[in-house]
Amino acid sequence: MAVRQRGRALALLLGMGASLGLGGCMGQMGLSSMVTKGNLSVVDNRYGRAGVFVLLSPVYGLAATADLFVFNTIEFWSGKNPITGKAPALVDQKSDAIIKVNQHLDPALNQVPLALLPQGVREVQVSYPDERTAQMEIHYIDGQRSLMRGEMRGERLDLYLDDRLVSTLSREQRDAAASRGAVQA
Repeated sequence: MAVRQRGRALALLLGMGASLGLGGCMGQMGLSSMVTKGNLSVVDNRYGRAGVFVLLSPVYGLAATADLFVFNTIEFWSGKNPITGKAPALVDQKSDAIIKVNQHLDPALNQVPLALLPQGVREVQVSYPDERTAQMEIHYIDGQRSLMRGEMRGERLDLYLDDRLVSTLSREQRDAAASRGAVQA
């Protein structure tokens, strides 16, 4: 029994390690840059800085690990580094690349995935209060909020924005929109 638990624990540990190892992304290394800047501001002598570097080597290791697996990943998916506040992400900066693939890809693969929210929108939360209702709460950067709600009423779908009916869709309209991949009111 103990061997079986050890095997499961080892498998879990290996799985977590693999997910961390495969989850790192290229980025600005903002936290590591902050540690370097701190090191450079301690002393003005090159040998003194080298000595401080040796003393801070564990901090450099932790900062680099946090950058690779946390902050650079956030930068990759959001388009902005959370430490430096700089955008675009390092991987989105223009360069004269040797291998050019963007022109052969779908345009969606050339954009920041989480930056697809409309300008001014900070967050969108989707919930399903009951089996006939879906709602989307939109949080704007300026602090305002809106609520988009869809309610099934027999064969019809009523769409509300801030409790005002804005559209009603029949089953045929919904099916046509679903086959196109977009809902248009």
